[in-house]
Amino acid sequence: MASSAKRRAVGVRQEPEESGSDSSEGSFDESGDSGEEDSNNSNEEINEEVIVDFEAHTISDNDFNGIRKLLQQLFLKANVDVSELTDIIIQQNHIGSVIRNDDVRMTGVVLLCCVFGQGVPCVEQVKELLLAQCEKVCPHSVVEELEKTLKDAGKPVGLLLSERFINVPPQIALPLHKQLQDEIAEAQKTNKPSSRCRYCLMISKTYMAEKKTGQKEELMFCNAEEEFFYEQATTKFNYSVQEEADSCLGGRWSFDDIPMKPFRTVMLIPSDRMGVVMDKLREYLTV
Repeated sequence: MASSAKRRAVGVRQEPEESGSDSSEGSFDESGDSGEEDSNNSNEEINEEVIVDFEAHTISDNDFNGIRKLLQQLFLKANVDVSELTDIIIQQNHIGSVIRNDDVRMTGVVLLCCVFGQGVPCVEQVKELLLAQCEKVCPHSVVEELEKTLKDAGKPVGLLLSERFINVPPQIALPLHKQLQDEIAEAQKTNKPSSRCRYCLMISKTYMAEKKTGQKEELMFCNAEEEFFYEQATTKFNYSVQEEADSCLGGRWSFDDIPMKPFRTVMLIPSDRMGVVMDKLREYLTV
């Protein structure tokens, strides 16, 4: 498949006064204090909206650096060879899209890559990471079920990657996921690898406010629409990346002066539940 344009989506992007990290994860409190020089304008808040065209393209070799950067932001300091994983993703480019602004800068990606069960080193590293983190926070029965699912060659598991850089609006997720589902249906006609996935494994960037006495921690998603995937997951757990994120991310981890703790949320979603997820995306993201 050629690296041609697929479907255009128009988004409204917030234009911040100053940028923190390239990742959406480092953007919870970017405005900061404006300083004495802006004191005369303290009562005026600039909230500029810019209409931007985003266009979906087939994944190509030219997207290597962008995809690798998104994977680095997802896995942080974990022992995962993100370069090798990026190579595998590009090789399976028949299902998935990257979005670019003005056909130049890659700003996000949505794809499904059937990687588990291949036995390649980077995939084994991801599997070891997830099982190790699952052991820390889940009952043994959940760990056994996750391990069994990841090793079951008869029911392939695909890595569902849905990432975007800072300031890209959530509305862009709907056309990209529509495109993904259409490509999966098309790939099923020729029995391509990613079309055979029985489960989608998604790792989301999430955070929780520091819990006060008597309060229940609330899980919040950096990409808000991923909560719909969480609702349909049959296996799900969170693990902290506090120590890794502190040295890898820009910005201040606070929201309304409440300190935030960064997590990764792992979700295993049966492919036959993706229809429910898509209905939710259409309901909440249709412009």
